[in-house]
Amino acid sequence: MQVKQAANVLELLEFFARRQRPATLAELSDELGWPRSSTFNLIGTLAEKGYLYEPRVRGGYYPSPRWLAMAQAVSQAEPLPEAALLLVAEVAEETGETTAIGAPSGIHTMWIHVIESTAPIRYFGRVGHRLPIHASSTGRAILAQYSFAERQAVYRKLSFERYSPTTPMSIDAVEAELRRSAARGYHFSNGDFSKDLVGVALPLPIGQRRLSIVVAGPQFRCLDRVPAIAETIRSGIARFAADLETMPSD
Repeated sequence: MQVKQAANVLELLEFFARRQRPATLAELSDELGWPRSSTFNLIGTLAEKGYLYEPRVRGGYYPSPRWLAMAQAVSQAEPLPEAALLLVAEVAEETGETTAIGAPSGIHTMWIHVIESTAPIRYFGRVGHRLPIHASSTGRAILAQYSFAERQAVYRKLSFERYSPTTPMSIDAVEAELRRSAARGYHFSNGDFSKDLVGVALPLPIGQRRLSIVVAGPQFRCLDRVPAIAETIRSGIARFAADLETMPSD
C-alpha cells in the first residue's frame, strides 16, 4: 500500500530527472495530473524546507542541491567497497550482460549498483530496480543467506503472484529451488519474473550484509551460457575475496 504524499514526492523527483529544467506550478499540475491545490501545498512545503528553489524569478521550481547533499550523507554511511564496484565492472565486461548488486528490501530485492550491457537487446535495469525476492535469482541468492526462521517470516508476507509459468508459487517450491541452487552452486532464474530473461546470481559476501551479485540477459543469448556465467561470477568473487572480507560489517 502506497502513502500518496510520499509517492508524490518521488514522482516529482523522477519528473525533474526526466525534464532537467524548472517547471511552474501550472506545468507540474498539468503534466503530473495533480490538483492545483495539492501541487501548491507540496511544492510550498518542499520549497520551505529548502528542497526546491526558483533559479529565476517566476521561472519555475527546480530541486535544490540539498537533495544531493542528503543522498551523499546517507550513501557515505554504508558505501559499497571499491572492490565490489570493480567486481561488477569486470563481470559485466567478461559476460557482456547487465550485472548488478542486489540488497534485501522486505519481500523484494533492490539493485543498488548496476552496469548495463551495451548490447542493443539487453536487460534494462537501474539503481532502485526491484524484483520479488522469491521469484528472481537475485532475491533467492539473498534468501539463501537467511536462517529458516527468517525466510518463513518473509514467506508469510508473500502473495505468491504468478508472473510466468516458472514462477515458484508456494513456500515448498521456493525452498526446493534453494536446495537445487545449493547443489549446483548458483541461483538461476529462467523467466520466473521477467519473460524471456535469464538471471544467474551468487551471494556477495561483504561483512554482515546480505547482498547478491547477478548477471541478467535475454534467454536467446544467455540460456546456453548459464554454467559459464556462474563460473565467471564465482571466479570474480574469489579474486576480490580478500578485499571484500576486510570491509567493516557496519
